[in-house]
Parts: sequence; C-alpha cells; structure tokens
Amino acid sequence: MSTGSLNSRRRERELSRLVDGEQVDVLVVGGGVTGAGIALDAAARGLSVALVEAHDLAFGTSRWSSKLVHGGLRYLAKGELGLAHESAVERGILLTRTAPHLTRAMPQLFPLYPGTSAAQQALIAAGLRAGDGLRRAARTPSSVLPGPRRIPAAEALALSPGLAPAGLRGALLAYDGALVDDARLVVSIARTAALLGARILTRLSAVSLSGNEAQVSDGTSAYTLRARQVINATGVWADTLTDSVQLRPSRGSHLVLAPDSVRVGATSVNIPVPGETNRFVFLLPQLDGRVYLGLTDEPVSGDVPDVPSVPESDVDFLLSTASSVLDRPLTAADVIGSYAGLRPLVSGSAGRSADLSRKHAVITGSDGVLTVVGGKLTTYRRMAEDAVDAALTHAGLSAGPSRTAKLPLLGAAPRPRLSLVDAPARLVAKYGTEAPRVAALGELEPEFATPLCASTEITAAEVVWAVRHEGATTVEDVLERRTRLALVPADAEAARDRVAELVEKTLAGLS
Repeated sequence: MSTGSLNSRRRERELSRLVDGEQVDVLVVGGGVTGAGIALDAAARGLSVALVEAHDLAFGTSRWSSKLVHGGLRYLAKGELGLAHESAVERGILLTRTAPHLTRAMPQLFPLYPGTSAAQQALIAAGLRAGDGLRRAARTPSSVLPGPRRIPAAEALALSPGLAPAGLRGALLAYDGALVDDARLVVSIARTAALLGARILTRLSAVSLSGNEAQVSDGTSAYTLRARQVINATGVWADTLTDSVQLRPSRGSHLVLAPDSVRVGATSVNIPVPGETNRFVFLLPQLDGRVYLGLTDEPVSGDVPDVPSVPESDVDFLLSTASSVLDRPLTAADVIGSYAGLRPLVSGSAGRSADLSRKHAVITGSDGVLTVVGGKLTTYRRMAEDAVDAALTHAGLSAGPSRTAKLPLLGAAPRPRLSLVDAPARLVAKYGTEAPRVAALGELEPEFATPLCASTEITAAEVVWAVRHEGATTVEDVLERRTRLALVPADAEAARDRVAELVEKTLAGLS
C-alpha cells in the first residue's frame, strides 16, 4: 500500500522497478505544479504513473508566483470570458475543497487618489462587480470571498496605515484568493499523487522523449523509462524537449520587503501602473510579516536560466510605482530579497508579452509526445485534467473521468475543522491536519523544537519532516523550496549549517 511520504528510500525502490523494465501508463516529465497535477489526476483515475524531475519539486516557475489564486479579473478586462470563468471555478475548488489549509482570502485595496480619474475608477469598480459575478457563477460562497464595496478614506487607512493620507478619497475593497506558499502546494499535490501510487522521482533529467519512452539521466547513469504515453510538462523548458511548441517566456519579478518597511496590515494594495489601463503593481502581505512587491511582465529572449534574476530596472520600476501611494517612499534598503519567474506563454504575435493569452494548450507532437504549455498556477488542475484526457484518447488508455475537483490534498480539511487542529497556527497554515505530526517531532526530540536561527520561527522538526516525508534530499531543497528561507538570503545563510546537519543525519537514518 502506498503512503504519501516521499523520501530517498522510496525513490530508490521505485526507480529500480522502472529501470528493470516496468512500463507505466503515463510518464510525466516535469515536477512543477502542472506536472504534479497531471500525476495526481492520472493516479486518481487508477492509471499507473511515474513523474521525473531534473532537480526538485517546484524547482522552476511554480515557486516564483505572486502566491495568489486569481479569480480571472484581468482576463475579463481582455474579453476572455471563458478563461476568467475557468479561473474563478478553479480558485473556488482550491479555497473550498482541495486545499483550504494552503489558501486564504486576501483583501485587496484599490486606493483612490486625485490621479485616479472618474473613468478609471468606474472601470475598476465595474471589473470588481463582474469578478464578483464570476465568484457567484463558480459557486464560491461570500463567506469565503466577500463581495466588493467602496470604503471611506478613514477605513482604507485603518486597513493599510502606510497609505499616503494626502488626497486619499477612499478606496475600493475586494477579495481574491492567496496561497500560503506556492512550492508547498506543489509538494502537497505530488505527495497526494504518491499516496495514490504515483512514483515521484526527482534528480532525474530527461535527455530525449518519444511518445512511449524517455531517456533519462541522474548525472552518473543513463536509463530508459517506458510508458504508454509520455507527457511533457516542463513549462518554460518544454520546447527544449520537443519541436511541437514555440514559447515566448515572460519574466515576472517580485521584491521581498522587510517587515514594517511598508505598513499594509493584512490587506494587499493594488497600485495602477502609470499610462496603463488595466495593469497594477501589488503589495502582498505575508503571514510572517514580510511583504511581496510585484509584478513585472517583460519578454525574455535567449537561453532559459535555471534560476532567473531580477534586473535593476525591475527593482526601480516596482519601488517607484509602489511609492506613489505610500506615506514613506520605498528604497533599496527596504528590499531584503527578490525573485523572478518565467511564464511559459505560447508564442502568438509580435505584441507585448503582457498581451499574450494565459490560455493553456495540450499539443500532440509528431514524435507522439503530449506537451502542456501556457496556463496559470490557479488553473493547474484543469490543465492536468485536459492533459490526462488527451493521453487517454491518444494512447487508447481506459479510465474514468477526472476526480481531482473533489479530491482533498494531503492535510486538507474544511476550515472549521482546521481551526480545531491541535497544533500551532503557524504549522496548521503550512501542514493542515498533518501539523500535529510535525509538532510531535519536537515533543519527542526537544532539540527539534528549536528554531533554526534567530530570524525565523521555522524549527528543526520541519527540516526532518521535509526529508522524511516531502522528498527533500539536499540543503537547497530545504532552504529554497520546503521552508522558503532562501527568499531572504541572509536568513538562508544564518540557517544553513544547522539545516545541513539535520539533512545529513535524517538521510543517514533512511539509508
């Protein structure tokens, strides 16, 4: 019987069976949110599944998002009603069924200053009302995402004290979905797939693909893995493994601001970009007190790097735009970290990347490989469903319809039940119903209950859990993707030695 635990011991056992010639129904290449979602969808239908990832779960674009679960407001403004409705439906599924433990409602403030014209205010208000219509159509309760309304300046300042009071005429208040952590969502999806029998194999790079075979390498040895259908879900790297797609990557940059550098409370602030009709910069408060500032949308050419960097031009743009509504201008001294992700947009025209559609596509190549491209993190589940449906048709596989719209991820529970979980709220927000098991590690071994360093509440127990159950095999897996300490380089360096010690000891215990 499978469990939801991913670790080095399980990886070795499952890789050995595949190398010995076992053929699976579906082989997924790519361990981001789309690839993990495909593995889960296929496994939930009773198909045999393997997933290979060159590095680690959520290594690529999936961990570099705004941590939002969008309802499709931006798509409405572009007239893409179908995509907007799809986003609203998938947002509701995440918030209410599959991942209540990893999601929350995020209040969004649109401050109104003299520079906001009556026409622009009316356009924003109309968009928010239309977005609320989508929420109702998607059957997401108003108790989860309340409807939009206009609020006076005093209430806006109470919600976000850092706003500049001079000239503030009030604000529009709405609600959208937010993730506690995008990388943790990917890990949770992959572990749920593993619980249903999927083989999740990291540190295994695909060298070449065909419709029913993948040549892979772990850096020292090469293997051939066999499947009835191979699905390429490598995101922004998809066109390096097939000629059937042409991508036009777009860079989205974010800055990590120190706690108290900008006083926005628990409410995000949306600042219009000068000269743009429907583009905003966001100040996004996090549960740990930090604030993410994003988002750019710039085309990128040339080779795709493993880890994109944030150019100074993006830093200057974000700081100056956000400062336009704040009582204290932001400077580089307020920035304690930064990150950028590359969106795998399907090449469509010579226009701006911001104008390219976020629709996804499942493409069948002449080599028989199915490739999934485009889309957004919010709609990963629908992308996965479409990909598996295509695999059934193309490979003649037999399975029922997708089950994932009603399949809770590991740790998920209705919100009233989550509030009763006997563990610290910080752990419940990350691990859901599994939080008591994480906390118990610190109770059994008091040294595991201590924080990794003075600048974080993250404990040694969380590192041990990551290695035993979440597939972490290196220090970077823990710092970069299980704890997100590396979003602030100073925190990562302060915790590095302790994390290295814990990873080494825990891996030794698994061997």
